[in-house]
Amino acid sequence: MELPVADKGVHLAAYRTGLPQSVINGKATPGGFNESDFYQCYGDRGSVASRGSDALTGYETLDAPPHYDFYANTEVWGRRRRFRPSLYQLHANPEDDSKPPLYEETTGVQMEGGDSSDDDKEEQKEPPPEPPRFGWVQGVMIRCMLNIWGVILYLRLPWITAQAGIGMTWVIILLSSCITGITGLSTSAIATNGKVKGGGTYFLISRSLGPELGGSIGLIFAFANAVAVAMHTVGFAETVSDLMHEHGAVMVDRTNDIRIIGIITVTCLLGISMAGMAWESKAQVLFFLVIMVSFASYIVGTIIPASPEKQAKGFFSYKADIFAANFVPNWRGPEGSFFGMFSIFFPSATGILAGANISGDLKNPTVAIPRGTLMAIFWTTISYLIISATIGSCVIRDASGLLNNTLSSSSSSEDCVGLSCQYGWDFTECIKNATCTFGISNYYQSMSMVSAFAPLITAGIFGATLSSALACLVSAPKVFQCLCKDKLYPLIGFFGKGYGKNDEPLRGYLLAYIIAVCFILIAELNTIAPIISNFFLCSYCLINFSCFHASITNSPGWRPSFGFYSKWLSLLCAVCCLVIMFLLNWWAALIAFGIVVFLLGYTLYKRPAVNWGSSMQASSYNLALNQCVGLNQVEDHVKNYRPQCLVLTGSPSSRPALVDFVNCFTKGLSLMMCGQVVTAGSTQSVVEKASSDSHITWLNQRKVKSFFRDVVATDLRSGVNMLLQGSGLGRIRPNVLLMGFKRDWRSDSPEAAHNYIGILHDAFDLQYGVCVLRMREGLDVSHPSQSHVNPGFDGGLDTINTISAPSRLQTITTSAVTIEPGPQPSTAFQKKQERKTIDVYWLSDDGGLTLLLPYLLTRRKRWARCKVRVFVGGDTNKKEEQKEEVLALIKKFRLGFHDVEVLPDIFQNPQPGNVLQFENMVSRFRLETNPKQDSDSGPPRAQEEPWRISDQDLERNKAKSLRQIRLNEILQDYSREAALIVITMPVGRRGVCPSILYLAWLDFLSRDLRPPVLLVRGNQENVLTFYCQ
Repeated sequence: MELPVADKGVHLAAYRTGLPQSVINGKATPGGFNESDFYQCYGDRGSVASRGSDALTGYETLDAPPHYDFYANTEVWGRRRRFRPSLYQLHANPEDDSKPPLYEETTGVQMEGGDSSDDDKEEQKEPPPEPPRFGWVQGVMIRCMLNIWGVILYLRLPWITAQAGIGMTWVIILLSSCITGITGLSTSAIATNGKVKGGGTYFLISRSLGPELGGSIGLIFAFANAVAVAMHTVGFAETVSDLMHEHGAVMVDRTNDIRIIGIITVTCLLGISMAGMAWESKAQVLFFLVIMVSFASYIVGTIIPASPEKQAKGFFSYKADIFAANFVPNWRGPEGSFFGMFSIFFPSATGILAGANISGDLKNPTVAIPRGTLMAIFWTTISYLIISATIGSCVIRDASGLLNNTLSSSSSSEDCVGLSCQYGWDFTECIKNATCTFGISNYYQSMSMVSAFAPLITAGIFGATLSSALACLVSAPKVFQCLCKDKLYPLIGFFGKGYGKNDEPLRGYLLAYIIAVCFILIAELNTIAPIISNFFLCSYCLINFSCFHASITNSPGWRPSFGFYSKWLSLLCAVCCLVIMFLLNWWAALIAFGIVVFLLGYTLYKRPAVNWGSSMQASSYNLALNQCVGLNQVEDHVKNYRPQCLVLTGSPSSRPALVDFVNCFTKGLSLMMCGQVVTAGSTQSVVEKASSDSHITWLNQRKVKSFFRDVVATDLRSGVNMLLQGSGLGRIRPNVLLMGFKRDWRSDSPEAAHNYIGILHDAFDLQYGVCVLRMREGLDVSHPSQSHVNPGFDGGLDTINTISAPSRLQTITTSAVTIEPGPQPSTAFQKKQERKTIDVYWLSDDGGLTLLLPYLLTRRKRWARCKVRVFVGGDTNKKEEQKEEVLALIKKFRLGFHDVEVLPDIFQNPQPGNVLQFENMVSRFRLETNPKQDSDSGPPRAQEEPWRISDQDLERNKAKSLRQIRLNEILQDYSREAALIVITMPVGRRGVCPSILYLAWLDFLSRDLRPPVLLVRGNQENVLTFYCQ
């Protein structure tokens, strides 16, 4: 058909089939689901993306333009979610009946074309109520500023300024701000590397570093916030108790007063928190306004001229001399050092994660967390610098507070000590006696004394302590709730339940309240506070390390939209946090790391079934890749030989004994790879089931360290050939093929037996060692309905080319449906072996693999009690000499085998009855000897049926046939009670020994034996050596 040209005014869009009315209305047809209707209709017809399929392409196609729904995990209210067509749908034949589900990511309910009235009702419903969400100012900046400002700002910063001087105090403030600022940059980078949900610090660390470190930090961070509630509440209660004592009001005594006030206060805070985030946020705004008013009162107070009462306490307004004197340090007391002052001040800066901890309640966390956190750090740093500079410019270090300590005209100014002498005050006596009670070195309430209205500073102290307590009381349950929902630890899932439209963790609030009350009852937190600070610092350390680790792994998934960070600064800050932890309190740091290591070990042991795409996974990939590439630079050496096994298990759950046996000598030592071949014209559902993750899940549940690889091929042999040539990576690739014995070769088709032996020849051609395991009860435990893949690996009634598959796959079936892993049956190789023997028949030298595998088995606890006996063929006249030779050789190999027996009767003729049984076994496969038929169709028939055994084949291989029959008799005599028989497998020469005859050898050699039989043949290259180089 000739396409219309553009100048005739005809467009390709005119040839597009119009949308049916059912699609336009958003309804499915009653008769079923129309593929083209659904592909052309993506629900929201008003969006740009939905119009793009017509406007951009201009013709009918299943391809969909880019859309948000294709990448989102949640649905948007008001329209049907869109799904990207699969690759199979785009390239498969549309006339093919056995096609996969229409959309692999949808559920059956979404795909059904049922009654559309329910859809109309759903669309008419009102949207669900939106819980309150906060912006970056109210949700992050104000919350972080309130949590950073605390008691230290009002009661300790003037004292630190007196000790360290204004210059050193600025260094302490800026150093702390650098640490928190870099941590804020790292937090911003992590928070903008994807959509952030609830869980705060725990969510950021766990999704970046993985559940091992994230879970441990999340648990201790939630506990530290709960204890911090008690610490801030006790600070508030102490201030109230001191005010009561000043006015003579005492309930019981000071300690019990603190307990009573603290419990009442934290109960009120609990009520505010449980009322909802809206009320809690309003309370935080109120506290913020109170603090700002107290700051204004303080600044105004520094400008107002000093009264005599304030001068007696050391306040003289702004003076250059006072600034100069207070600029330099004046260390006093046991804490008088730079790091002493730093350890006291730094906890006041540990509040930068208050906004991130409520990430689930923010409108746009990826914008709010970076902007709010960094702005909070900036403004709080400015406030600390201003207060330290102003208080150091107005107040001297020592003052008596007595109005009569003025410098009179009669007294000599030469005897006056201190800066106050220049302003008419003489505090010499108290300075010399160290009894001064005022001045910034002695009076903690210096900000109240300087301010224009002292009660406002007290209100600021109340606001700072209560806001910090409230922020911690909200943060702890939010973090703990996310941790509970991830189910990393037992017995905590009860507290993860949320209530209301905002999913409030009410149970978590009650738990945090109980913890806080317990610590409030102590009423003395001097020993607990360093631990809390260390827990916060530990979180900062890991946040910075998370940012560094995610950057250094060069993972393509690390794409933070916040680019103002440096991985090396993050690493430096992580190290600084680690050092500061030990400088603050070394034993508290050890406790924090001890808890982290314990929880880390528990998580590593349990290995929770979560996958968050962490940087640890990316690092493991980089490490494995680099190590694999590095192996290519070194040639293989016989000393480092390891049996790396490709195990033809099919579905691993169908042959658990084969999996367990190989796992006995490869676990923690070498590569194990389970292989599966999907044969014949398999439907998509069969391919999906064969390649599903359920096989890996089954192996992990069985604690088998193995890979799994499946291929699709026309027949079993070609599929195994693909596995032999394509499995592995670099030098980490299989070198031993291990498979089950085909017990049903006589009842199965001759082609299947011929292909089975062909697999052995293919392995030999590729320089593989070959092992065949035979058990009396068989290996295949699968149900007949599940035997659609590789039935040729072990005996059964199934044929190689038979696959049971449905004629048509229903559209409601999806590949996203989880295929449950198979059961976990117990096998003989999982049990501890009794004190039996492992009999090794080393009849032919294959390079040593026949000896190496039993040695590796005896290194396992399950096989450690078994004694290894080595049998070799020999001459009756030289029996002892040959035994000594073999013993000497084994001793040089350092295998620890000391029992060697020479079998001189191995070359005797077998019993006639057994020979007759062997002839009957192969009689059905004999080539007919009719001369006329041979002359007419003999050669063509021999080519078409290469498994046929001619008289010449039997005569040519008679000696080998008799040897296998005789070996079975010897095995019956010597190894009936062995735990395992390992015997060198005979090799049938291609073109000389027909495949059926070769298979008959293996069958007769290992028949009627109670213990498992392992036939082993190495690739004729050394795997053992007695040299040291």
